[in-house]
Amino acid sequence: MQIHYFLKFKLLFFLTLLIVSFNPRCIYAEETHTLSINTDTEIEFTIYKVSGEHKNQADTLFLWLYSEAGPQKVEHEIAKQLAKNNIEVWRIDLFAAHFLPVASSSMDLIPDTDISELIEYAFKQTGKKIIPVTTGRGSLPVLKGAKHWQRENKNGHALAGVILMSPKFFVATPEPGIKGKLFDIVKQTNLPLFIMQPKKSPWYWKLEQTIPALEKSGSDVFVQRIKGVRDRYYFRPDADDYENKMSTKLPAALKRAAKYLTSLPYKKRQPNNVTTKNNEAVKITTGKKERKLTLFRGNPIPPELILKNLNNKVVDLKALKGKVVLVNFWASWCPPCVHEMPSMERLQKRFSTKTFMILGVNMAEDKKTVEHFLNSKVRVSFPILFDENGDALKRWDVFAFPTSYVIDKKGKIRYALFGGVDWENQDILNKISKLVHE
Repeated sequence: MQIHYFLKFKLLFFLTLLIVSFNPRCIYAEETHTLSINTDTEIEFTIYKVSGEHKNQADTLFLWLYSEAGPQKVEHEIAKQLAKNNIEVWRIDLFAAHFLPVASSSMDLIPDTDISELIEYAFKQTGKKIIPVTTGRGSLPVLKGAKHWQRENKNGHALAGVILMSPKFFVATPEPGIKGKLFDIVKQTNLPLFIMQPKKSPWYWKLEQTIPALEKSGSDVFVQRIKGVRDRYYFRPDADDYENKMSTKLPAALKRAAKYLTSLPYKKRQPNNVTTKNNEAVKITTGKKERKLTLFRGNPIPPELILKNLNNKVVDLKALKGKVVLVNFWASWCPPCVHEMPSMERLQKRFSTKTFMILGVNMAEDKKTVEHFLNSKVRVSFPILFDENGDALKRWDVFAFPTSYVIDKKGKIRYALFGGVDWENQDILNKISKLVHE
């Protein structure tokens, strides 16, 4: 794992890698508690306390907020390991407290006051440094709640920072050609933040956009880029061996992140004066959306695409003018990408390469990995191009894997979509056939 830092002050000794060792001789105690926010809301949470001879050494408390994926069994094990190693953990279910379904849309319905009250209550009960922890869309209520707490409370030392794993800062994945919208709270946050971002993720490629947005109001941002794993790797049902191995290291990584945050010197922080509403301007939708090849609504002039193929031959999209070209951004670790590739191969065989060509742009994987994938899982005859540094992905502003663009004979983007589809769908065949015969 690599750790990169984005700080507005230069205190190099705080950036030194801290060695965190786990002590299996420590013990913990598990308790269930209820906190009444008002006459209508009772929040039930499980406390994993540090016990035994080391309990007086524990000065950090994690408020573990469930994400849109809901409670995960592995989080119980992680909390146990953390408590055995001097970090108290409170696992909190705000879905049940408000009778909300476990869904992304519920994240925007959690009141800011819930997180704020929990931070203050935990500090008053324990006197420990409080660090909210969450993943995915859980970042939204956590940042809003932390902002509310900053405005309402004077115990500035209580909140050490926030740990966000695979955070989702965008309101929704936009259609190709449309700019993504960050939640307003992203630019209103003024906190120490530790982001743990897997590299096998579309959100990894958006760090250059999200980090400056977080820093806008004064946040100090630490970013740990995690190689070889996907978002939610520690509870994915399809996790591979390496992801399972990395999952066992997550408690130590979380403790190290806490050590960074609690080692920072105190800095008085106030969020900006913009009011954050519970309901953002753009509604978060749930459910599986039907994917269709739709008219492209962005700039029809394609960004530059000059990349090498498996044979190290340079392929230039501009040189293919006169053909209909399907540009598909994909990765071997992306299940929808893998699922749609056989239908793409059959689509290529339906049309002559003189009039239609598919370019499969692989996202930053090495040649050996891609060759193994193509030899053992999916064989294709169309060119596979290598975007080694993700430069093409950034130029094309790709938000999701897979994302596809259909370019007409004049070199203009006519259709696009994100997500996997059956490329032999009759509607798709009709649209491509029409372009081929223009």
